[in-house]
Amino acid sequence: MPNVIFHHNDDIPWQEVRAQQHGDRRAGVHLKFLERNATRTLSYARYDPGMIVERHGHVNDHVLYITKGDVMVGDTHCAAGTTVVLERGAKFGPLVAGDQGAEMFEVYWGDPGPVPDDPEAFKELLRSKGIEPLPHPPFSRP
Repeated sequence: MPNVIFHHNDDIPWQEVRAQQHGDRRAGVHLKFLERNATRTLSYARYDPGMIVERHGHVNDHVLYITKGDVMVGDTHCAAGTTVVLERGAKFGPLVAGDQGAEMFEVYWGDPGPVPDDPEAFKELLRSKGIEPLPHPPFSRP
């Protein structure tokens, strides 16, 4: 029998999943895993100000809805209220959080794992901005 499932954002802890050193400041991507199963993943993401995520794609369809702040997705400015639809295999980014950071609701159909587009170009982008990539923090997937 199909289920009706409820989650409240306040009941789910933030988990840092990506990290960078921006001079004397640490910046990261923090997720709340709202739902994850074989067919979908729902998460709420917070990007710290200036956080950069490499250009990448996914092996499934993916939707972002920016709820707070803003983020540049490649050359496109995405303010709160913007929806970004990524069809399976499409590449986007880099994603660069604005001065106030960004928060977004994310929906993935299937595996949410990213597929990097050009890791060497990303390393050069970070190097050019004086940003040090840090090891991915350990986190728990639901």
